[in-house]
Amino acid sequence: MSSLHPPARHGVLATLLSVVLVTIAQAATADSLCQRPGRWIDPASRDPIPVRDLYPELAGQQVVLLGERHDNAEHHRWQLHALAGLHAHHPELVLGFEMFPRSVQPALDRWVAGELSEAAFLAAVDWDNVWGFDPALYLPLFHFARIQQVPMVALNVERSLVSAVGRGGWASVPVEDREGVGDPAPAVEAYRRDLAAVYAMGHGGQVSEGEAPLDALADDPGFQRFVEAQLTWDRAMAEALAGARERHGVDLAVGVMGQGHVLFGHGVPHQLRDLGLDAVAELVPLTARADCEGLVAGMARAVFTVPDYQPPRTPPGPRLGVMIEGAEPGVRITRVLDDSIAATTGLQAGDVITEAAGEMLAEAGDLIRVVQRQAPGTWLPLRVDRDGEALELVARFPPVAAP
Repeated sequence: MSSLHPPARHGVLATLLSVVLVTIAQAATADSLCQRPGRWIDPASRDPIPVRDLYPELAGQQVVLLGERHDNAEHHRWQLHALAGLHAHHPELVLGFEMFPRSVQPALDRWVAGELSEAAFLAAVDWDNVWGFDPALYLPLFHFARIQQVPMVALNVERSLVSAVGRGGWASVPVEDREGVGDPAPAVEAYRRDLAAVYAMGHGGQVSEGEAPLDALADDPGFQRFVEAQLTWDRAMAEALAGARERHGVDLAVGVMGQGHVLFGHGVPHQLRDLGLDAVAELVPLTARADCEGLVAGMARAVFTVPDYQPPRTPPGPRLGVMIEGAEPGVRITRVLDDSIAATTGLQAGDVITEAAGEMLAEAGDLIRVVQRQAPGTWLPLRVDRDGEALELVARFPPVAAP
């Protein structure tokens, strides 16, 4: 009998050792998955997702959303590769973009048809005014659609509609001015909580230290209008994606948009479900890092690790320090940032800038272009309408651009 004890004890130790090794291997695998670029990960289980399994699943969806941070080049490179994979498994699809309001849809059609050069296309969609980010970030996606003859769809509405909702709420906008957008589904509580945190960043005086933003802002009409403005964006893009599937007779629509409209299914996916589209997959990029920071269960169907590449910093361009919107004519200031050139100049929220450097301003992009031309150490004359009173102000830019 005693001769049986050593082998039995050895078997137990071997089992324990194997369990420890498996646990270490699993931890190392999860760690290496987040650390290395080029991996698909299930954020709920933190397990790798084989490409051979993921793309056939995605090809069977009604809508696939590709989230992004607008100024991150790695995000746009990932979107291109994800789009290519989807197209390989499901060539009959449409490609929608948050970047374009519906009014420029004819220009998108002409681009895909090969009738416009890059420069002519960017001019036709009024890129600098409707979006403004470096077009080089998006052009590979546009060229993919053109080469593969994938219909491009404008998902957004005019900024003036969202601004009107932000000023007076959804109900204040006449039905005929809503660009055909239907009533949005109410925001879920988790989405309201996320939006409250964003809103509180710009309205810190309304939130006491230690107080939950949503609790502090629950009865704030300004916050309610802010939520309704976000829902306007979400609903407009959801309806455009749903409509594009029907109009083009395809089963799959792919949407390119900011991550805030995608994460946790709160934004556009929530509105799509309200429209009866339940087969929706959210995909987002995640910067590769060893500790899996930012990987949260439920954030998306899958995340893809992209390189932690930080391009060389370029000196920032001149900034006036205001939040603006179109005023027809002119540019209305909605907020003046503290310690900014605008604050020193005496500009106030509610002012309408009608001229800058002698140029008449028709829209927000006109002021942006004038300011970006301003050299350090120069003065910028402004004509301002303040409650019906015409003012002449001069913005003085410091000799060296502020960091």
